[in-house]
Amino acid sequence: MCGISGLLYFDKEHRVEESLLDSMSKVTRHRGPGDQRKLCRRNVGFAFNRLSIIDLAGGGQPMANEDETARIVFNGEIYNFVELRKKLIEAGHRFRTQSDTEIILHAWEEYGEECVNQLRGMFAFAIWDDKEKRLFAARDRIGIKPFYYYFDRERFAFASEIKSLLEIPEISREIDFRALPEYLRHGYVISPHTLFRHILKLRPAHVLTVRENRIETRRYWDVPLDSLASMTEQQALSEFEPLLDETVRLHLLSDVPLGVFLSGGLDSSSIVAVMSRLGIQNIKTFSVGYDSPESELASARIVAKHHHTDHHEVRLTASKFRDLLPRVAWHLDEPVADAPSVALFYLSQLAASEISVVLSGEGADEVFGGYPMYRRMLRLEQINRLPFVRWLGDAFRRYAPAGKLRKNGAMLGQALESSYRASVIFALEEIARLLPGQTNLADPYDSVAPVYERCRQSSLLARMSYVDLSTWMPDDLLLKADRMSMAHSLELRVPFLDHLLVEFATRLRQELKIRGAAGKYLLRRLVEPFLPPATTQGPKRGFPIPTRAWFRGELSDYVRDKLLSTDSACMAFFPRGEVVRLLEAHRYRDCSNQIHALLGLDEWCRAFIKRT
Repeated sequence: MCGISGLLYFDKEHRVEESLLDSMSKVTRHRGPGDQRKLCRRNVGFAFNRLSIIDLAGGGQPMANEDETARIVFNGEIYNFVELRKKLIEAGHRFRTQSDTEIILHAWEEYGEECVNQLRGMFAFAIWDDKEKRLFAARDRIGIKPFYYYFDRERFAFASEIKSLLEIPEISREIDFRALPEYLRHGYVISPHTLFRHILKLRPAHVLTVRENRIETRRYWDVPLDSLASMTEQQALSEFEPLLDETVRLHLLSDVPLGVFLSGGLDSSSIVAVMSRLGIQNIKTFSVGYDSPESELASARIVAKHHHTDHHEVRLTASKFRDLLPRVAWHLDEPVADAPSVALFYLSQLAASEISVVLSGEGADEVFGGYPMYRRMLRLEQINRLPFVRWLGDAFRRYAPAGKLRKNGAMLGQALESSYRASVIFALEEIARLLPGQTNLADPYDSVAPVYERCRQSSLLARMSYVDLSTWMPDDLLLKADRMSMAHSLELRVPFLDHLLVEFATRLRQELKIRGAAGKYLLRRLVEPFLPPATTQGPKRGFPIPTRAWFRGELSDYVRDKLLSTDSACMAFFPRGEVVRLLEAHRYRDCSNQIHALLGLDEWCRAFIKRT
């Protein structure tokens, strides 16, 4: 796991400044404190921060091929590198290291741009081909690893984090106000956009080619749609069990200590259970909790005790949450309205004191149908077949007071495209009041529309999973997972997002994912013998934060002072009366997600725009 950055000037006589590469690398040293290297070849420069995980002695980058006509910087892990290495050796390639980085280089020589189809893992990399004078970059299928870029008439620049790009003087810190409504609505900005006007994200499962001053991107993989198979439950279990075992085993490849983030819910507990089945002893587990009913430390302890893990805990207080917000915003690079980011930051700090690699349960809900929202929308689909439902939905939208009743009632009679993700941060009418000068708010820079279009003909559950895997997963969950762990030089791995596991799950009938009131049915059945009943039969868990109580209690004055101060982003962007109304509304209904979204935006502006 590493931090990569690079710069290409289209004018071949424009030399890359080593001092600029040093600055781009230095600002993300937390991604790889073990080794910093760079390469300057006239108008091309690469920089690299290394967090050594595999082949500690021989995996230095930038790495060149045998005749030094191609060089690579790579962030991630290739889990099938042993198998792929044998295949490439049989094809005549010779290796100098044991690292997975060199695997990609040889795969590039053998397969060209199709090399990405050979890779199983999480990755973001860039290759400079000196023969063809082109730069080739790729991002893994689900978007586990980040890849940001900037280009103008003179240059192309890329990096693992935005803050590296901001070291280039010509790149402005201008806000993309077209993307602000999307942030307010979803709590994040969907690829390829960011809240910086001139900085883009390479989409998951996409490759990028730069030749002269032309840039092209293309998709090389997509979540399969309509690939259902006629499998019985037993057939599905027989295929699922060895696949999950293999996936977890591959994610354990490491030359340094590793552990698991354990929430006590089914997803992370399943990872622990499979590791135990594979014979892993003295598993280190890490949990975060609070002095409140939301805390799940007791649930995590049950699993830790059941599997005799070396268990570690940390408690996040309201004051610690407040104090961490500026650091979290700086590491996130983009504002993400997801309060558990703070808990993950704090938990990663604890884990990094013990290990260098951690496994997490992200992805199981999206892949195996675990979210309560999925079950709710399936019920709604049935209700919408009844007469007069559309009329009832119109009544909720017009007359119901703001809150959950209106939000859920308004979904009646609506298609997935307009109603799914009722958990939006701000409703469209609220955004219109916050941004009275904005136009065309009916579709606020809506990057979700083409995603819906690609899956329009699929079943409802397949569409929901597809949309989440294409948007929320890479631009919220995985973004925060990468930044919060790498802030402490900790590599985070997500076995449930292995693309072979994802492809398997798309073949499962709905009844093998959701049955009755329970989601993730097949996963529950598989791990049932290896986990306590309280874990396999309990509700969905994560790392929830009691912000509702904190913003009403001990953090209420802090929130009010922060958002209403004359130098806050809220006072610069939004009418004061609307912010006051939101704070007042939180006294009688839960507005904690909205308040946190504004806090995150404010801290982001202070870190990157105002630079105070």
